[in-house]
Amino acid sequence: MRPESVRTAVLRPRWRTAALVLVAAGGLLAGAALFARDPVVLFVALPLLLAPVAALLEAPSTTSRAEVSWAATGSVDTVAIEGRISLGPGLAPAGVDVTFFRPEPLLERAPPRLRRDADGSLGFDLDWRAPYPCLATVPLPEVVWRDRLGLLERRVAVDGTGLAIERFPPELARLGSTRLRRTAPVPGEVRSKTVGGGGEFFALRASVPSDTPRQINWRATARAGRLVANDYLLERTGDLLLLLDLRPTPLGAARDRRLLAIGAAAALGIATGFLGEKSRVGLGLFDEFLTAVPLGTGRLQRYRLHRALERAALAATPGPSERFAASLRRFFPPGVTTVLFSSLADDSTLVLLSHLRRRGYAPIVLSPSPLPLLAGAGREAPDDAALADRLLALVRRHQLGLAWQEAPVIDWPDYWSLVGFARFLERPMVAGRST
Repeated sequence: MRPESVRTAVLRPRWRTAALVLVAAGGLLAGAALFARDPVVLFVALPLLLAPVAALLEAPSTTSRAEVSWAATGSVDTVAIEGRISLGPGLAPAGVDVTFFRPEPLLERAPPRLRRDADGSLGFDLDWRAPYPCLATVPLPEVVWRDRLGLLERRVAVDGTGLAIERFPPELARLGSTRLRRTAPVPGEVRSKTVGGGGEFFALRASVPSDTPRQINWRATARAGRLVANDYLLERTGDLLLLLDLRPTPLGAARDRRLLAIGAAAALGIATGFLGEKSRVGLGLFDEFLTAVPLGTGRLQRYRLHRALERAALAATPGPSERFAASLRRFFPPGVTTVLFSSLADDSTLVLLSHLRRRGYAPIVLSPSPLPLLAGAGREAPDDAALADRLLALVRRHQLGLAWQEAPVIDWPDYWSLVGFARFLERPMVAGRST
């Protein structure tokens, strides 16, 4: 995968093999003409020698640029991208080729469709598919100019930003209306003073640099002669802490990365739902040490969470579970509603759950099931495959039962549906075992 953006000031031209062949052939013919003193052969050699020069004169200037504007549509596993490439002066659509870079784990459903419009721009449509919930960034395409004879090519600098793709189960967008327990031991709603543009007016205060124009009380500012902002009272039900265990498991690196991508996408979907209702959301990522995004709310907090989840990767050196639980007290208060994403593929998660409970956190385990990834893997005989899948299901059920001794567990075998998790949050006391 190439970098997210290309902003090179000078992109040097590159001669193609055909140009080298023409120059070599023209040189040989010119040498033969001089040796034989035959002007006819020289006239044959001149077009071959002048063709690369003509291509170089036709090439656009080194300051020519292109600008990409695009957007992603679709829902669930469908990723449809529509965009346009605006070409700078000296660039004709007929001589421009575009190469698109598809990030993992997206799959191609149809070849890219490129349209050369009469207004001097290029339109394109991409039809991709997400095999499971994921977060991905589509890098900028590569724009290359080529002359008519295919002798010379030059990369064109592209302005724009990568396109973020987010795909997670649709139920997560509606989770924000769920009432969470408060951080203190006694359940109930919290009426807290929070800076924002909604809710009941609380008081006036001196403005700070982070205030938006909507938070400024302009009439009070005119009377006081200095910037004055509004404070509001907002109803909030509690805080939410999302934890991702990045340590490797016996499933193997490939399956661990896929389960991590699924968990990261679900974490962002859950955070989006609750941030939309002005709840505070925090994030903890643990490999060898803890990487924390403290509790916060608003669009900036969602951006922080998205960046942290997109960069999450498997740990090269896993750390002990006790360090994970002890580090949480530095960033998050005990008693906050906690969701732990783990495949439960080994006993390290059971040890982690025990340490979390001792430190004052009562997690809910959302476990992406590895069974869909293990079904029929490496087994050709149907009978052997069915028997192996049955044994894996029994092992999985045993692991869920052990985890339920420490915390409630939501098994997640269908990656595009989290109805069980939504029901558990609505009625945690009557949701039953292993929803």
